[in-house]
Amino acid sequence: MAGAAAPLPVFDIQGLTKTYTMGEVEVRALRDVDLRLDEGELVVLLGPSGSGKSTLLNILGGLDVATSGTVRYRDQDLTRADDDALTAYRRHHVGFVFQFYNLIPSLTARENVALVTEIVGDPMTPDDALALVELDHRLDHFPAQLSGGEQQRVAIARAIAKRPAALLCDEPTGALDLATGVIVLDAIARINAELGTTTILITHNASIASMADVVVRLADGQVADVARNAVRKRPQDLEW
Repeated sequence: MAGAAAPLPVFDIQGLTKTYTMGEVEVRALRDVDLRLDEGELVVLLGPSGSGKSTLLNILGGLDVATSGTVRYRDQDLTRADDDALTAYRRHHVGFVFQFYNLIPSLTARENVALVTEIVGDPMTPDDALALVELDHRLDHFPAQLSGGEQQRVAIARAIAKRPAALLCDEPTGALDLATGVIVLDAIARINAELGTTTILITHNASIASMADVVVRLADGQVADVARNAVRKRPQDLEW
């Protein structure tokens, strides 16, 4: 009797290259990257500035396109998708968290999250999403009334309220102090564990790698190393 087929990875990347042209100069941001990211994992992308981390994340999120190679999200080939298909992909399957919170100042925390829940088919309520990041007591506060860490947690709630398959985080603690950064990382880890959301997190802080299932190190646009942690540390237990 034939065995069951192996599950598809969330992302399957083969020969990914990205080249930018700046006048007469070509800059190769990614060079022949092969990578498989599986369902429910928390993945940390590590590497110095210019190593290709953000370019890779942007291509996975449908914000940029490859020059060559293939990037598959489950059974969808993102490298063959047109603009409409990429827009639908970003809207329904991916949540983004950036270093800067990009909240609308004139809207409350609840209203900022509701902007996303109104454009997808099966969202969480804004209240439930904010409760997941422990901000159910700040629903009606405006961004100016929130700390930096609280604003980042609103941004995380907004990203996960549409129930994305993948949460892509680009330096989510880069603008925060240590104590606040731990709170934000704890929210990300909890969402990964409780919702099973495949989570990919860029950081330049190597200590954060200890909270991941998989650590991908990039250098000069290439994958230098892929390692799996036998045990994931809690953000509170990281050695900074």
